[in-house]
Amino acid sequence: MHFHIITLFPGAFDSYLGESILKRAIEDKKLKVSFYNPRDYADNSYKRIDRPPYAGGPGMVIQAEPVAKAIDAALKKCSRSKKSNIKPKIIFLSPSGKQFTNEYAKSTAKKFKDIIIVSGRYEGIDARVKKIFKMEDISIGPFVLTGGELPAMLLIDVISRQVEGILGNFSSLEESRTASPDVYTRPEVLLYKGRKYRVPKILLSGDHKKIEEWRKEIQKKHK
Repeated sequence: MHFHIITLFPGAFDSYLGESILKRAIEDKKLKVSFYNPRDYADNSYKRIDRPPYAGGPGMVIQAEPVAKAIDAALKKCSRSKKSNIKPKIIFLSPSGKQFTNEYAKSTAKKFKDIIIVSGRYEGIDARVKKIFKMEDISIGPFVLTGGELPAMLLIDVISRQVEGILGNFSSLEESRTASPDVYTRPEVLLYKGRKYRVPKILLSGDHKKIEEWRKEIQKKHK
């Protein structure tokens, strides 16, 4: 799986990609993340890529051309399967886009090896870039962030874990099994500030059928 991230702030990804499961996946060459900064494709010596919006309004808008050139650079690095002519997936992060879900992540991971994620800043990116390339508007939720870097990290994480080999044990996928939102580990009795907190007896019973039913009930209560 190869993610191509269009962003003005590639350094924002360093910490998250440099830890835990994603770090290991990158080191094992099961996952690759490349960055393309629109500033590198600006046509001026100041590397400026933002301009005031037409018709007025607050903030600045990222110009379409440097973003388009960054996407073109990403497309050139994408691998094409010899057995198929599947084009890379291009995702445009937008608060008004289609809701991102586990189902979407699973479908995307199954169909594509190269995924280009366009993350904006300021008031957004000139909409004409979406006329140049076929892409899909995706939102991570009903809220607005200061930039697309966090949503891009979220997409990398959720889509990557759908790829076999990224997680140490593929059965670890919570969404593919009955996973309780409430989990417990040792000690069996936790003594904290004079009070005892016990692990539910059902989890100590060894009765897998009843444990499965208990997990389903806990799931329902959290919905």
